[in-house]
Amino acid sequence: MGWDDFLVLWCAVWGMVALVGYGRSLAGVTKAQRTVRLTGRIERVREPRHGGSRTGGIPVVVSYSDPASGQEVIVTNDGERGETITVAWVGRTIGVSHPRGRPHAYRFSHVPEEPSSGLGLPNSAVFLVYAGLVVLAAVDGGWPWALIGFGGPWAVLGAVHLPGAVRDKNDRLGRLAAMDTVRGRVVAVLKDVGVDQDDGHTWTTITPVVSFTTREGTAVTAHCTSHLPDPAGAYGRDVTVHHTPADPAEFTLDRAAENRSEKQEVALHVMMIVVLAATVVVGVALL
Repeated sequence: MGWDDFLVLWCAVWGMVALVGYGRSLAGVTKAQRTVRLTGRIERVREPRHGGSRTGGIPVVVSYSDPASGQEVIVTNDGERGETITVAWVGRTIGVSHPRGRPHAYRFSHVPEEPSSGLGLPNSAVFLVYAGLVVLAAVDGGWPWALIGFGGPWAVLGAVHLPGAVRDKNDRLGRLAAMDTVRGRVVAVLKDVGVDQDDGHTWTTITPVVSFTTREGTAVTAHCTSHLPDPAGAYGRDVTVHHTPADPAEFTLDRAAENRSEKQEVALHVMMIVVLAATVVVGVALL
């Protein structure tokens, strides 16, 4: 089988996967569409044990209403339960989901989730078809077509999303400027040690846990993985915490660094568009 035949087969297979996926979505039988999505409330929060593991996140007890019976259900985040809860306070609303008919297989998410149409797999399959077509054009017409085929659509996509990225940056900068400043304390330092199965190299992950109380009296416990010098020796250290009044989950220990990061992300976005556009120009020039 030559490259042309292989790429045609590639596109045909992934095209079929996409068609089946879209058909399942229209029929309402995808895994995402069969998932029950609920809103839970954190009822209790326990500080992690100093020196323990970050696995499982902040220990919490969550309640939610069972739509089938209308009764209140109390669960914990012990074990593998979806997204790790890294910021918690009593009264915080989070997402709870489980497969239809299997409430014991519940999963958490940081925020309540909207119903999904389950288009992740078919959309990925369409992308793989597109990639196959670009490679096929490059094989038949020369590698400049690869520069045009990959650079052109991504440059257009980046340009379309640039105004949204700028708005998000401005919104984020506005929230940073309006943050409340409170005192906090590192109440635990978590340590996880693992071994790379390939080369036997040992790695260590240090995760400080900070506790702070907002001006409204909300006691927040959170993993703090950035902007903290010497995290391994931070246990018991007092820190300054900046947080968004409406959502204490959005917090930082270094507001100036967050400002620089937001501006750099937009600059990187613009640079990528320029590079992709230049790739297309080079491809056209080489045809």
